Amino acid sequence: MRSGYVVYVDESGDHSLTRINPDYPMFVLAFCIFPVDLYVERVVPLVQRIKFDFFNHDMVVLHEREMRQSAPPFDILLNADVRTAFMQRVDAVFDERFGVVASAIRKHEFRARVGADTSPYHVALEFGLERVFLQLQSKGVARSETVVVFESRGRTEDRDLEREFDRILSTTKMRGMAETFRFAIASKQANSTGLQIADLVARPIGTHLLHPGQPNRAWDRILNRMPKSPAGSELGWGLKVYP
Repeated sequence: MRSGYVVYVDESGDHSLTRINPDYPMFVLAFCIFPVDLYVERVVPLVQRIKFDFFNHDMVVLHEREMRQSAPPFDILLNADVRTAFMQRVDAVFDERFGVVASAIRKHEFRARVGADTSPYHVALEFGLERVFLQLQSKGVARSETVVVFESRGRTEDRDLEREFDRILSTTKMRGMAETFRFAIASKQANSTGLQIADLVARPIGTHLLHPGQPNRAWDRILNRMPKSPAGSELGWGLKVYP
């Protein structure tokens, strides 16, 4: 049986613990949870229309770093009016009713606590899958198949990731999680709308955690998509920060 949901995953920051970027000492793994009907009927058409309206074709891949820096092909965003119009259209995608769950690793603190031999990616993956499962469970679709789609990072990396994914499912103590998730990999050339949205989600989360007092319009949109505790906090529910 299928759950009627699909999950797309992307990351921000690298997972090296030997050379940590002093400007961004974070690793963030973002999971976007879409009802399949919403994804097919609303989200994909909205993103396709943005691409045709601003670039006149749909081969453009939405990438947060290039958009933020107005790097080609997003140099059109150097025009303030175009940037405003473009970002309003992207914001409208985040008004759609999909969910966001994320795991964030503070790398200096992580290395001090567990050492340099434990992968931040693997820890973030386990935290994230558990929280995605809880969301699916709350919707009554636990034990129904949900595909989790990752972007390919190379043959060796993809094999290691699938092995870790399988290890998590085989050792989890969360009943029903192993029967719920199925692993999938997509190349960058697939031009996946879901993976592009996950890319837009990941870095603003890390930026917010590093600079919580700094204006961050993307974070404000993402926060609306995160599950909250009964007290109204995303921490531990939609967002796991470790340590």
